Amino acid sequence: MTERNEDVFDYVIVGAGTAGCVLANRLSEQRQVRVALIEAGPVDSHPFIHIPALVGAAIGTPRINWGFATLPQAQLANRRIPIPRGHVVGGSGSINGMAYFRGHPTDFDDWAAAGNPGWSYREVLPYFIRSEDNESYHDSAYHGHEGPMKVVHIKRPNPMTPAFLGAMESLGFQRTDDFNGAVSEGFGPRQATIRNGRRVSTATAYLRPARKRDNLSVLTDSRATRIVMEGRRAVAVDLLHAGGTRRLAARREVICSGGALLSPQLLLLSGIGDQETLRPHGIAVKHHLPGVGANYQDHLATGVLMEMRNTQSYGVSWRTLPRGIMNLAEYALFRSGPLSSNVFEATGFVRTLPELVRPDIQIVFQAARRNTNAFPLPLGHGFAINIVGLYPKSRGRILLSSNDPCAAPAVDANLFSHPDDVQTLLRGLKIGRRVAHAPAFARYRASEVQPGDIVRDDGPLLDYIRRTASTVHHPCGTCRMGPGPDCVVDDQLRVHGVTGLRVVDAAIFPSLVGGNTNAAVVMIAEKAADLIRGIAPPRAVDLRPCVDLIATGRGKSHGC
Repeated sequence: MTERNEDVFDYVIVGAGTAGCVLANRLSEQRQVRVALIEAGPVDSHPFIHIPALVGAAIGTPRINWGFATLPQAQLANRRIPIPRGHVVGGSGSINGMAYFRGHPTDFDDWAAAGNPGWSYREVLPYFIRSEDNESYHDSAYHGHEGPMKVVHIKRPNPMTPAFLGAMESLGFQRTDDFNGAVSEGFGPRQATIRNGRRVSTATAYLRPARKRDNLSVLTDSRATRIVMEGRRAVAVDLLHAGGTRRLAARREVICSGGALLSPQLLLLSGIGDQETLRPHGIAVKHHLPGVGANYQDHLATGVLMEMRNTQSYGVSWRTLPRGIMNLAEYALFRSGPLSSNVFEATGFVRTLPELVRPDIQIVFQAARRNTNAFPLPLGHGFAINIVGLYPKSRGRILLSSNDPCAAPAVDANLFSHPDDVQTLLRGLKIGRRVAHAPAFARYRASEVQPGDIVRDDGPLLDYIRRTASTVHHPCGTCRMGPGPDCVVDDQLRVHGVTGLRVVDAAIFPSLVGGNTNAAVVMIAEKAADLIRGIAPPRAVDLRPCVDLIATGRGKSHGC
């Protein structure tokens, strides 16, 4: 069949999520090429997306959340664990918590050491800097101020946030003023991707400015069903669009940017994957690649949940109704006030064992009662100390549930299959309780409702973790980057054994970074855009002066 001219592009990008929006912008900068961006969800117009404090409401909106979940997890009381993923332009970056953290520097050195030249921290740092418009740290070698992604401190944090900082200090942890600088360990206020009181995603920062280019076509409400192969070359993408089918031909490359669940699913539906898992679904094997869908990883978290009558936390109650009306008016008129905060305003990265070389848990302070209702804001008052295990050893797999491209993938996450993972959270939970009950919080007279004051021994605490732990929505690794037989893409993000096909999203992580993943995905897409266009990478950042100054205690005065 001869495609219509309007259906022939140089690059076809599947997925307008965090990575896809970056790629669409950077690739369409070359005005002589045609770029198509395919998104299964709608445009990012829902109001819950753009109001930072409504992040929970955005996640809870079915129209913009795929609503994925794991298979029942044997080590988590046989529960199906939700995996929120953005079903909307901007992807999960349109419904996430907007926290800006890149990962520990050694995370990327690990990627390079695993056989991926060009991916060390020194080499990827320029891409973080390129993407960033940071309102702070203007003399720092670690930050950028001209990139598309606005990064800010919360202008007016909740009055409880200083109590968290005081609690961490009283327990002997070190203060860190810049988690993305020379020292990523410690506690302090965190930054977020917010501009003028509204969420910043790659949909707003990268795609929106590029939409006016006539060489970029964006197709929303369009579900990719298959990558079309000619021999071992990817040549087109089939999709469901406007009630019918359509084929978009790719003269140069097809790029999968559907994320850690949907990118491997699309490869499998296209006959690229483990032949033993494809044949039962009647899918012809185009290329046997056993690593597709394997190496699934995610961060698991547990929490200390506190409730109180004091009304200083974020939340809605009859006693705060007048204040709430004023907050709504302030946001409507000035895009400021509590609704302009992402709620998660302070955090800590700490080691639970002294012999560890980097933090193994993140302590996330939530100045709000845990919301278990459909209402978009927390009802009542309280706070939570959430504990995130940063380097899980458990590995799962993405499988096809059927050969129906509209069926959800089967996520056999295999969480807590490695015993070290639950032990890390147990140690972290004990630290979290000390934080929640530190003198700095005493004036709030909060009560511990979970795990509960009577739960003290390790056995009941482990049971609590298994009954309540959930992910913090950082799935990755299912199209692993590397040279080995269990890897899917090489260090150029090209699918092994296939021409004209790359994966560019969190699926390529060889291993999880020690914190939030959104900034790392933006970096990956920025680097991928250079790889695809054949542009030489920027010079690696020379961090030796900063390392020397940190060692002598003079780093802060020299922008390090």
